[in-house]
Amino acid sequence: MKIAMIGTGYVGLVTGTCFAESGNQVTCVDIDQRKIDGLREGTIPIYEPGLSEMVLRNAKSGRLLFTTDMASAVRASDLVYLAVGTPQSADGSADLSALRAVTASIAPHLRPTAIVVIKSTVPVGTNGEVNGRLRELVGRDVDVASNPEFLKEGAAIQDFSAPDRVVVGARRSEVADVLRELYAPFLRTDKPFLVMSPESAELTKYVANALLSTKISFINEMANLCERLGGDINDVRRGIGHDQRIGFAFLFPGVGYGGSCFPKDVRALASMSRSRGLDPLILDAVDEVNNRQKRTLIRMMDTHFQGRLDGKRIAVWGLSFKPRTDDVREAPALVLIDWLLEKGASVSVHDPEAMRHVRADYGDRLTYNDQAMEALRGADALAINTEWNEFRHPNLDEMRDLMKGHVVFDGRNLYEPLTMRQRGFAYYSIGRPAARA
Repeated sequence: MKIAMIGTGYVGLVTGTCFAESGNQVTCVDIDQRKIDGLREGTIPIYEPGLSEMVLRNAKSGRLLFTTDMASAVRASDLVYLAVGTPQSADGSADLSALRAVTASIAPHLRPTAIVVIKSTVPVGTNGEVNGRLRELVGRDVDVASNPEFLKEGAAIQDFSAPDRVVVGARRSEVADVLRELYAPFLRTDKPFLVMSPESAELTKYVANALLSTKISFINEMANLCERLGGDINDVRRGIGHDQRIGFAFLFPGVGYGGSCFPKDVRALASMSRSRGLDPLILDAVDEVNNRQKRTLIRMMDTHFQGRLDGKRIAVWGLSFKPRTDDVREAPALVLIDWLLEKGASVSVHDPEAMRHVRADYGDRLTYNDQAMEALRGADALAINTEWNEFRHPNLDEMRDLMKGHVVFDGRNLYEPLTMRQRGFAYYSIGRPAARA
């Protein structure tokens, strides 16, 4: 099939590349000429394992093209995917200005049989709005389907290539059949292709992310309770996780979730609820717990140093909101860094992929280190915010020798408290008893 992918952000680039990988002709469109020029030269604007190689392979084969010429791309396409950003507005709702602008731009160039597919995360009713707007602009009915994405940053290629399910919202069965054919190469293990109304498809995306966010906030709140009552959240987690009704997924205590999806989608779903006269008690609590959880290491550090951080040197491992991505949007590490700088501490950071984004925002206010161990030199303490694999088994003796103060604040529970105490560290983690050296 011939596909136009409007938007080359995270979702658009991954989706377009994976469709090209399965033999389709895909043209990715963006208004940013520099980004398009970079993609044509093989420069990938995001870090996602396996994506760079796949982009280069399909671009070389001619199946994947990049352009700023939206009109020609739309005119040539059977399917026009909309994958533009829907950032959070001041009131928590999704900002649809980019989607509305793109809808108007593609209208004059749509083939009579073209199907428009909304891939962006949008509030319930957006499909109907786009459908009505295109009818006004084109003077005829245009098929508009909803096809929400369920990609995890750091595992997006695998998620797309072997999905748990594909969700499609369509008003006509013929439209659903076209998308079923498009996704057939990715559903060979009989994973479900779920067809529903566009409204249900739009809501499915939000509900999925809100429920996963709820699990994270819940286990974090229980971790804080364990800390007060003398329990160990890892024991509790094992105790409940083996119940098949509960499971282990997303029940790992830490310093909260971040990224471009969970925070925004929880707030957007809450905003939708309020707009319909409902009080989103659970959603508001999930967001509040998460915002508070991002300050957990701050609380521990403030107590340990008795509020005296001025002149202290703090090493920070992990800047991205999760491993295997360079995304620092709403990352817990940034909340900690802002507080440390405000307190007069000097901050030495390391992250395998995200430092360029942090450097763009913080400049020379931080010290940047290409190696994790270098960040520890002369540090009074280490704070861990992201569970990159390279942080899981460090040389503890080397760590101790490099550091001035032997204190570790572990926001991801990477180490065993007893081991850290035996190796001479004061060790703080999430929902487990503190270990004193």
